[in-house]
Amino acid sequence: MDTLEVIKISNQEQLEDAFAIRKKVFVDEQHCPPELEWENEDVSTHFLALLGQQPCGACRWRKTDKGYKLERFAVLKEFRGKRIGQAMVAAVLADLPQDHQYVYLNAQLDAVSLYSKFGFAAEGPQFEEAGIMHVKMVRKA
Repeated sequence: MDTLEVIKISNQEQLEDAFAIRKKVFVDEQHCPPELEWENEDVSTHFLALLGQQPCGACRWRKTDKGYKLERFAVLKEFRGKRIGQAMVAAVLADLPQDHQYVYLNAQLDAVSLYSKFGFAAEGPQFEEAGIMHVKMVRKA
C-alpha cells in the first residue's frame, strides 16, 4: 500500500510539480484560461500531495483582506477517489495560523460535499469562474 502524505512545499522542484498538476487539471482538463490560473503564487503557502512519492495533488492557502482563503485544490485524474482531496484539506487547515478567524474558499459545485466534511457551509449564490460553476463556502467549525 502506497503511503499518502501532504507536504508543505519548500523548494522549487516541489513547486514545479504542484504547478504541473494544476496545469493538467485546471488548464488542460477544465479549460481554465492560463492567465487566471497563475496569480498570487508568491503570497501563497503551497502544498503537494504524494502517493508513494508520486506527486498527485496540489493546493494552497493565502491571507487576504477578509481572512484565509483555500485555493487551487487539484488532484490528477488517475488518483481521484483515493481520499487525496480530504488529506489536502486537512493538511491546509492544520497549517493555518492559530489566530485564523475567517476561513473561506470558492468551491466547484462537485467539490462542495468534500469541503462540507470539514465544517464549510455554502454562502450566497452560485457564480461562474473560468467557465465553471462555483459557490463560496465559509468554515463554521
